[in-house]
Order: sequence, then C-alpha cells, then structure tokens
Amino acid sequence: MTFIASVFIGVSLDGFIARRDGDIEWLTSRGEKAGEYGYDAFIAGIDTIVMGRATYETGLTFGAWPHEGKRVEVLSRTLETGDPRVTVHRDLDALIDHLDATARHVYVDGGQVIRSFLRAGRVDDLTISTVPVLIGSGLPLFGELERDVDLEHLGTEVFGAGLVQSRYAVR
Repeated sequence: MTFIASVFIGVSLDGFIARRDGDIEWLTSRGEKAGEYGYDAFIAGIDTIVMGRATYETGLTFGAWPHEGKRVEVLSRTLETGDPRVTVHRDLDALIDHLDATARHVYVDGGQVIRSFLRAGRVDDLTISTVPVLIGSGLPLFGELERDVDLEHLGTEVFGAGLVQSRYAVR
C-alpha cells in the first residue's frame, strides 16, 4: 500500500507560515471573516496527520485536541512525549515506510516536514491559502530543494477576508 500525501496550509502574502516565535495569530484571527474554505472537506478524507515537533506543540495550545479521530505521527529527533495521541518517529525514511504500510491519505503539516516530504518526492498535492497580510519575517513555507518540483495548477478560489486558495498537483 502506498499513501497519498497532501499539504493544506496557510501562508502570509510574503510566504511565511508563522512568525519567528511560531505565532500564527495573523492566520487564526481571520476566523469567521474567511468563512469555510474547504478544510472540513479536506480533513474528512484524511486518516493520518504527519507533523514536526513545533507544529505538534502549537496544536497543544489550541485547548481542545484538534486532531481527534486521526492517527498523528510526529517527526522529531528531540521530542519526548508520553502523549498517547501521537507516535514519534526519529527518522524520515522509517516514517515513510510506516506510512506506506498503514496509511491511505496523509496530511503533511509544518514547514520542515513539508520540505522533507518534498525533497523525498512524497507530496502528491498542495493546497495553499494565502492570507492578505505581510508579516515581514518569519518561518518560510519553502526553502532549499535539491531539484525543481514541477507543479500543475488545478485551480484558484477567493474566499472571505481576501483569502486566496490555490491547489496544485505535484508532477
């Protein structure tokens, strides 16, 4: 069995997924203004979520666990957790082998993990929601890659609060 890996993420207009300290208030404060922008339908088709330590720790600040009913795999060399809701993996190759054996549709979340999956050639599609705000500096969605990643544009939609969402297939 080979899994499908999808990215669904919000970025500032200048390409950041969070401020340097990990703050995403500029994204979460849009709330009702943005309306429903496809996340509910997207997450309904996901059985496994893969994220890095920082994304996991951000999720812990949301109050209620945001990934109820999903398997959650965390890729981290340093995270020590007794959290029974997650499985921690130290190595990307071992994680991918595990996902190949257990997952059907994987949500890849967090900048470093997304870049790792792109470098490994294991991202199938990306949905990028651009928020109309410039934050000036922060954690970028994309970084260095060893090779070009060709994308096919599948569509773009404009939502409330000026949120622009584009979908791409990885060729």
